[in-house]
Amino acid sequence: MRVLSLLASAAALIAVPAAAMQHDGHAGHAAPQGGDAIAAAVAAPTRTPANTPRDPYRHPAETLAFFGVKPGDTVVELWPGGGWYTEILAPLTKASGGTLYAAAPWERGLNRIKEWQGAKPDVYGAVKLAEFPNAGANPKVPDGSADVVLTFRNVHNWRSGGAENTANAFKQIFAMLKPGGTLGVAEHRLNENDDSAKEEKSGYLKESTVIALAEAAGFKLAGRSEINANPKDTKDYPKGVWTLPPSLTEGETDRAKYVAIGESDRMTLKFVKPAS
Repeated sequence: MRVLSLLASAAALIAVPAAAMQHDGHAGHAAPQGGDAIAAAVAAPTRTPANTPRDPYRHPAETLAFFGVKPGDTVVELWPGGGWYTEILAPLTKASGGTLYAAAPWERGLNRIKEWQGAKPDVYGAVKLAEFPNAGANPKVPDGSADVVLTFRNVHNWRSGGAENTANAFKQIFAMLKPGGTLGVAEHRLNENDDSAKEEKSGYLKESTVIALAEAAGFKLAGRSEINANPKDTKDYPKGVWTLPPSLTEGETDRAKYVAIGESDRMTLKFVKPAS
């Protein structure tokens, strides 16, 4: 395995200020409760069997713990796509009395979640649907309502829509969070010394690019983790990040090679909306 799933806390975490490291750690009386709740959600029998083999690449328990997701939180998942993380977040928030928003382009970005709500209302019926980015006519995540906003491998999609689109996305995220709330970002990572032109079409972004986008909206970087790092990822594929699993856009061409590399090298960044 490229990264042992036990790398969850001190070795994986590089905190920016010392206070942020203390806040993000698992010390204290609340940590076992939150960790137990996350572990139970990851182990939920309602998860799609085809999704659980991705756990060694995506480290959901460690990632959610690093982002500070706690029982009872109001959590927003942006652009849930196929619902890989929704399958974990829905039972987590439901069991703890929290709230989960799925926020995406209206309505096509929410079709999978709507299907699940009809098929499994006991699991997904309480998930609230919102438009993101919100254009004004459809439901939105209320300003100042979220404890945690999460986005997994989406920033490159916003950036492909242009600088104004990306800035608007981060501005809306900032607005939906409570003061002191957290934005958690997992994204395909381009090496800092690579040509920035690769960010345009490869699906990879530099950490410095994502940090600059968040800070321009008012966020402060609170910590970064190597939980989802993959040093095997060379990031030099003609078809970009989608060459790797799970997309495997090359089909059977060099399939074994790309499967052996695994999923992409990913940054895992935690930002905080200042309390004042």
